Order: sequence, then C-alpha cells, then structure tokens
Amino acid sequence: MNRVDAWVLRPGKAGAPAQPGRLERTRLTLRAAQDDEALVEPLLGSWEANMTHAVNRSPVDVCRQRNDPYLILGNTGVVRVLRPAREGPTAAEGDICLVLPFGRRDPDGYAELIHAYDAPGTHGVLATRTLMPGDGLLPVDPDSRYPLSRWVHYSRYFTAWDNWSVAHACWRSQMPTADPSSHLVFAWGGGVALAEVDLARRNGFRTAMTASSDERLALIGALGITPVDRRNYPGLGSEGESSAAIRRSRLSERALLRLLHELSDGRGCSVIIDNIGGPLHPTTLRALGRQGVVSTCGWKAGMRLSVGRATECQRRHVHVHTHSWRYEDSPAIRSFSEATGWLAPSEAIDTYSFDDVPRLAQEYADAKVHSYFQQFRVNDV
Repeated sequence: MNRVDAWVLRPGKAGAPAQPGRLERTRLTLRAAQDDEALVEPLLGSWEANMTHAVNRSPVDVCRQRNDPYLILGNTGVVRVLRPAREGPTAAEGDICLVLPFGRRDPDGYAELIHAYDAPGTHGVLATRTLMPGDGLLPVDPDSRYPLSRWVHYSRYFTAWDNWSVAHACWRSQMPTADPSSHLVFAWGGGVALAEVDLARRNGFRTAMTASSDERLALIGALGITPVDRRNYPGLGSEGESSAAIRRSRLSERALLRLLHELSDGRGCSVIIDNIGGPLHPTTLRALGRQGVVSTCGWKAGMRLSVGRATECQRRHVHVHTHSWRYEDSPAIRSFSEATGWLAPSEAIDTYSFDDVPRLAQEYADAKVHSYFQQFRVNDV
C-alpha cells in the first residue's frame, strides 16, 4: 500500500452558510492506479487562484459539488514519474513532467473541467505521491537551460499564450495592416497578465502594466514593459458611497486615462488585458481605443460586468473571454518557452516549504504575497 502525506480540503457542512475551509495535513492510502494513470512524485507546485477559491468555498464548495469526501488541491506543478500508465499515452519512468490540468476536455481540446478542482475524483500535487492521467503529463527537456523553479508556473504562461492568440487575432481581424509598434497593449497587474504583456512586447507592441510595489515595478521595467505605479491612482475603481470617495476615484481615473492617452499617441489602448474585472471594468472600457480588444481569462474582482452595448458597437470593441488553453497546443507552447526563455523570472518567484503551505494559502488570500509567482516544494528535485 502507498501511504502519502497530503494537505486535504474537506467539504463544508450541508445546509450551513458557506464558510472558508482550512487545509488539513493527513496521511492517506493511495488507491490502486487505473490502467491509464501514472504514479508520480510531485516536486514543486504553483499556488493558483483556483486553490484559494476552493479553500474559501467561493464561488462554490467544490468538494460538495464534486461529491467527494476530500480534495487534494494543486493542478499545476512539476512531477517525477515513478510508474508510467499501463495503457494509453504516458511519460516514461523517471521523466520530469508538467501536469496538464485537463480534467475533462471538449471535442476541440479545450478544458471543460479542471483536474484537482471541479473534476470529480481527481487530486493534485499537494501530496508526496499521487496519481495522474498518463496523457496529462508533458515532459520537460532533460537538458533544459532553465531550472525547474522557472517551469513551475507554466500554467499561467500557457493560459496567457491562448488568451493572447485569440485577442491578437481579433485585433488583426479589424486592423490587418496596422504596425503594432504604434499600438499600446495595457494590463492590470497579475502573473498571467505579466506573461501576456511580455508576449505582446515580443510581438512588437508598445506595452504598459500596473503594479503596486517597487519590486514589481522594477521587474516590469526590466522586461521592457512601461511600469505604471498603481499607487499614483488612489481609490480607482472603489468609489464607495461617500462623495469624497467618488471624487477620488474619478480624479484617479482621469489621471490614468491621460497617461494611457500619451503612451498610445492619442489612440487609446488597442488591447487591454483585464483579469480583474469588477470595479475596474468601466475604466477599462473608457481606456480602450476604437477597434480595441478587451481580453480576459480571469475574474479576480467580479464575475458579472455591465456594458453599454450601443457604445461598444459604435466603437467596434471586441470582448474576448478564454479559459485555460487547448490541450493539443501544449507541446508547442513548451517548446516556445524553452527556445525563448518566456518563463517566470527567477526574481519574481517565492518558494515555500511543504510545512508552510497553510501560511502560503493565507498570505495569498490576504493579498500579502510580494512576488508574482508563489510555489511550494513537496519533494527534493
């Protein structure tokens, strides 16, 4: 029998108001592998927003939704194959692999359910050993020029690749002959946004991105992206109920719009990457130029948005919404990352021990993390 050390999340009480859960460390017996499953040893895992959603039971209690007694989170990480699957596609014994988080795919290869999140019966890398579908393992080049710590956050880069591919194609559909060097791509802060704006920069666009700390602003600048200090726009998107709050928010918005006007030579933004949503969405739409694209693959500050359809039609705005990426594109994105170094910068990574996972979960939930990329070590590399 395989006994494993794991952090598990259990469902909330039936019929009770939703309350945040907690990660519980326990010893479990690993069930027997199915023929299409590989036994793997997680090495490093990335803490992702969906893990916080699961622990906070927001927007749903995923354990209860899955009808599972517990859930081992962690659908993004680097693992070592201990025993390959007996049937179907699989990596070889000893291979170091990226976990592809496709719990269920549609006929075109896009994710419908996410492994170790809302796909029932699936568990992730917050365990010293676990079972993974054989076709969900993507080997890393054993001679890669980059340390595994930089590969751990591939999910954000793969997601950024997919979102940018759609956004860029939408922009080109209306601007087929435009020179990207005359057009601005702007993003509200975040790890996926950083990866995506860096990709836009590599495609020849002017780029700018917000951040709220000196460390993050320095990193953005070092990547050749114009850093925009979010602290210069207090109260933006949080008008509240008082007249003072409304005035502060509107003054900050005007100041930001002036800056984006200057950076775009008066065009307005051609593409805005907005994975925040909620209170910042109105500013996003006002900053968007004609034939502009607002593109999102996340909803950190709100899932429901309101738009003036007539204005959006008249200004020919395109709204892009994507989730995860296409399974079949995974090898090509991995190869691009290896060839170009389009990976999480080492200076933007914080690593926690397996013992410190609850502290990582709490700091992430409280927005007290300082880097763009947080990872946890499970076993020795």
